[in-house]
Amino acid sequence: MKITDVKTYIVGNPWKNWVFIKLETSEGIYGISEATLNGFAKTVETAIHELKSLYIGMDPFQTELIVQKMTRDVYTEGGQLHMAAVAAIEVACWDIIGKYLKQPIYNLMGGRCHEKLKAYANGWYQGPRTPESFAQKAKDVVARGYKALKFDPFGSAWRSMDPEDEALSMDIVAAVREAVGNKVEILVEGHNRFSVSTAVRIGKQLERYQPTWFEEPVHHEKITSIVEVANKLSVPVACGESLHSKQQFAELLAYDAVHILQPEIMSMGGLFNTKKVCDMVDAHYGVVAPHNAQGPVSAAMCVQLVACSPNFLIQEIFDEFNVSWESDLVTHPIKVVNGHIAVPDRPGLGLDLNFAELSKHPYHPQNFLPLFKPGWEKREGQR
Repeated sequence: MKITDVKTYIVGNPWKNWVFIKLETSEGIYGISEATLNGFAKTVETAIHELKSLYIGMDPFQTELIVQKMTRDVYTEGGQLHMAAVAAIEVACWDIIGKYLKQPIYNLMGGRCHEKLKAYANGWYQGPRTPESFAQKAKDVVARGYKALKFDPFGSAWRSMDPEDEALSMDIVAAVREAVGNKVEILVEGHNRFSVSTAVRIGKQLERYQPTWFEEPVHHEKITSIVEVANKLSVPVACGESLHSKQQFAELLAYDAVHILQPEIMSMGGLFNTKKVCDMVDAHYGVVAPHNAQGPVSAAMCVQLVACSPNFLIQEIFDEFNVSWESDLVTHPIKVVNGHIAVPDRPGLGLDLNFAELSKHPYHPQNFLPLFKPGWEKREGQR
């Protein structure tokens, strides 16, 4: 069996253009995947096609060799952009392999470890940045059966916060905790916003609300800053979504300061590289909660990964809080029931694209999440 062609599709979700692919083979079996990256849909799409000479004609079973050709052989290291394109092909190969063998991908990577997967809601707080809005929407999330939810209360903050804005952020956290009670987990998102000193000050204020974690309080590029914050807080720090190599994770893990890691399959260049990271984390007695703030195929990719990862903690889910037409894009969309995802037993990724639906939502250059612009929480896009 040989890879014969690739087709790409950009779907214009108003807050993030989604990139999907279809990888075709000489046997008539095709694989799908996703390569969404905030603000860079057209760039990733171009990279997928520019690298075609490295994977067209290859056997899709040779995933390691294909990844090596697309990374090592081009010599230049292109970060998350590069790895998203690599992941697009690698994941589609696994989908093809699963379909060919009539097995879900997790059975090809060690087998299922979990009957169901605990999920947390994200994207639910679309609207005004007020304690009242966050509290009411948090109640709505819990009413759907979720036992955990994540949110960023910090507005457009960058590096520091003035006292009034910081107080508002803490009021939002307090309102969410009061709204959901002590039996529901709250997870606080930092989006790489703060300096070390600001992150530490805010992290200490968060302690009284007992969050499961404080996510990405400082930028990921300086590992020692992440470590410094983690070592000064009793609230666990979580991070990892923007790292794009095993070596970066190895450097972070060597400090034994962060024990909740959030690898992103697209940033890591595919499922097998991310599975290796999960094992590295396990060697440090850590747990994984893969990043998943993209489209419906991304959610299916994460489910396949964590189903066979013994040290899985919890899975991020946006799908219920995205655009109303998201579930139309795929067959068998991932669903959360009573806070958990049932592990599917269908071959490959366990779902397919509804290709006729994709063109109904065209690309727009303003479809991205401007995390440092006031009012980004409204997720309006195209403004």
